[in-house]
Amino acid sequence: MRIVCLDLEGVLVPEIWIAFSEATGIPELRRTTRDEPDYDKLMRFRLDILTRNNLKLADIQRVISGMDPLPGAVEFTNAIRERTQLIILSDTFEQFAKPLMAKLGWPVLLCNSLETGKDGAVTGYRLRQKNGKREAVKAFKSLNMTVFAAGDSFNDLAMIREADAGCLFRAPESIKKDCADIHCTETYDELLTEIDSFLDSPVST
Repeated sequence: MRIVCLDLEGVLVPEIWIAFSEATGIPELRRTTRDEPDYDKLMRFRLDILTRNNLKLADIQRVISGMDPLPGAVEFTNAIRERTQLIILSDTFEQFAKPLMAKLGWPVLLCNSLETGKDGAVTGYRLRQKNGKREAVKAFKSLNMTVFAAGDSFNDLAMIREADAGCLFRAPESIKKDCADIHCTETYDELLTEIDSFLDSPVST
């Protein structure tokens, strides 16, 4: 069986923290996994900003409720699901994702979760597992599934390299330069062509 694993933010939906940065006027919150390879460092940086500015989970969720998938993303995910199974592997959080998953037609999502206080303040986060994207791909392969993976950020590189096939999608120049061994696509049509090639390729024995 062949499956497709995709990152969420920057691939199918806008970057949530960038949208929140624009809504709050706090430019530091624009920093994402496209800029910072150390996810724990990035999250501690974000949580500190939220605390200093007295921003709560509800403030972030209010912004997310007004967000939509990227143009063409719904049609793209529908096209994949007509061909094979689609799994979203993301470092986003359960508390963020529900409105966006609804707009994408409820694909399967594996992600992380936030810890909050009684006042709604975000106090921490829990990883589903360390290196969760790569480990998920490894687990699918252990079930004799053949995996295609695509994403746009530093935290997607391990799952792409672990997969049987894959590529970058709209990655920043810094990542494309450092990862010249990984092909990069720029449009959903190009990415769907890569997926079709993967699905049509002979099964290795």
